[in-house]
Amino acid sequence: MKLFKTTLFISLSFMAAKGFAQYTDVINSNRPGASRSAFSVGTNVLQFEAGPYYIKENRTPSPKYEISGYGVDFAARYGLLWEQLELNVEGTFQSDTKTYISTISSDEERANFKFLSVGAKYLIYDPYKNEVRNKTNLYSWKANHSFKWNSLIPAISVYLGANYDTKKNPFTAVGIEGFSPKVMIATQNNFAGGFVFIMNFIKDRIGTDQSDFQYILTLTHSFNPKWVIFAETQGIKSDFYADNLFRLGGAYLLSKNFQLDSAVTLNTKDTPSVFGVNFGMSYRLDFHKDQIENIDNGTSAKDEGKRRARRNKNKNNNDLINSKQKRESVEFN
Repeated sequence: MKLFKTTLFISLSFMAAKGFAQYTDVINSNRPGASRSAFSVGTNVLQFEAGPYYIKENRTPSPKYEISGYGVDFAARYGLLWEQLELNVEGTFQSDTKTYISTISSDEERANFKFLSVGAKYLIYDPYKNEVRNKTNLYSWKANHSFKWNSLIPAISVYLGANYDTKKNPFTAVGIEGFSPKVMIATQNNFAGGFVFIMNFIKDRIGTDQSDFQYILTLTHSFNPKWVIFAETQGIKSDFYADNLFRLGGAYLLSKNFQLDSAVTLNTKDTPSVFGVNFGMSYRLDFHKDQIENIDNGTSAKDEGKRRARRNKNKNNNDLINSKQKRESVEFN
């Protein structure tokens, strides 16, 4: 925990820099994949993401077993203080039956959090802040849809948090319990043609006997403002569990604050084989206000008109006073 607190303090020191808006007119969800976007939801935006799923696992080599059950992925995200900063709570709860296949079959009923974490994500580099390289060319379709080399420079964010495991959790190694640090680096490239590429590199349960390393690579493509499809690969490596998972799916934007999604998960091994289907939704409560609009710098046309009216009024008042003083002076003389 001392290492976690020190790292968190160092990360928070980056937040003194001036922020650039990450808020979007439509919802910015991490679903339907497992990766995390480099960008936050925006200040004063509270967003909920959740999705029930069905899971089926089958291990062919000894010891043989089958797992069948249901679960739910969930997340709550909130943009606080700066546009780059996001606080979040994430987790997965699963309830299943593990059946050992031998001369005498036996069932094990399991129910617990596969993971539960709380943390903060902060954008440390945003190549899109000036919006110059993505400016639309009104005279060239080719210029708007051709590949741009500078799009290879990604947005980068860092995540620091803590994972919490209950005692005797059937989904973790023996002896894993309590809080443990979790860190992540997330990158995001926005390419022409509606393609977005996200990479996550995660180190979880640091300092425990189940210190997982994960990578997640996600490619999404939007056909239009409503429909998005994605393909994803996730690698997991630890002494307790290792796997390579693949996901395919899509999402539909029902309204600017509400998204529906679905995906299929599978792998290519038999220790065990994995098949899963999920359906999900994302909804946001939007209380965002543009920080630029909140700054009264007096540069609008309306403000300038008011100033001119005040100057003219003051000038007329001064002219009347001067004229009255001159008349009084003449009459006195």
